[in-house]
Amino acid sequence: MDMIQCKMARAALGWGVRDLARKAGLSADTVARLERGEQLRDRTIETLTEVFEAAGIEFIPENGGGPGVRVRKKEQGAVSD
Repeated sequence: MDMIQCKMARAALGWGVRDLARKAGLSADTVARLERGEQLRDRTIETLTEVFEAAGIEFIPENGGGPGVRVRKKEQGAVSD
């Protein structure tokens, strides 16, 4: 996950920086630093990625068109929270 994917994932979920920070147990400044392109610890990136994936985000790797995100389709019969 990079800074652009983080912003796109937040937008797809309708989350602000503070929402993501709270869900990940991080400071809003940490999320803002990532989105400014600053280097974060690998574990911090892993934590943010896990939070997004648990919320239904799939990260699309660079494939000639640039990296991206998409919201995973809900499974038939799945219980939503």
